[in-house]
Amino acid sequence: MERKKPNRSNIILLIVLVLMIIPQTRTPIQVAFNKILAQFSPSAIHEEQQTQIESYNWTLYDEAGNVYKFGDSKGKVVLINFWATWCPPCIAEMESLQKLYDDYGESVDFLFVTADDREAVTSFKQKRQYDLPVFYDRSAPPSEISARSLPTTYLLSKQGKIVIDKKGAANWNSEKVRETIDALLAGL
Repeated sequence: MERKKPNRSNIILLIVLVLMIIPQTRTPIQVAFNKILAQFSPSAIHEEQQTQIESYNWTLYDEAGNVYKFGDSKGKVVLINFWATWCPPCIAEMESLQKLYDDYGESVDFLFVTADDREAVTSFKQKRQYDLPVFYDRSAPPSEISARSLPTTYLLSKQGKIVIDKKGAANWNSEKVRETIDALLAGL
């Protein structure tokens, strides 16, 4: 009986499967895959379908342990991102969020909310040279905002309406997102 030679695509598939089993190579592969998926920017919700935040009664604390009351963000444009250091889609979109924060950090309230260990967050930020403001829950967020999956990101208008509600990785540094933020800052 003649034995068939394995074709190239089967060998490549086998290599990828083996690499996905090895923990040291799994995360970088997943991050790379999610970066490809994150090339798409999120879209704004039609105005008549936007949900209004009813309660700003949410308490967080920052990396230094200082209390932050979500009510302090009332009347401002706010970007809330629920993420984790171990989450490949979160890692994939974080660079675009850092770029957005670099340009809008003075005019938009950015809340990067995680349940991760503080040391893991500090190490993650230092390794990647991020200076995003990270917060930890002290109480439950408003019912209109939830993070059943990571990452989940919300963009809120000054009036407290959810303009963007995106689950999964996205390109937050896109022209479309910037135009939406500029319009929100202008009060449009």
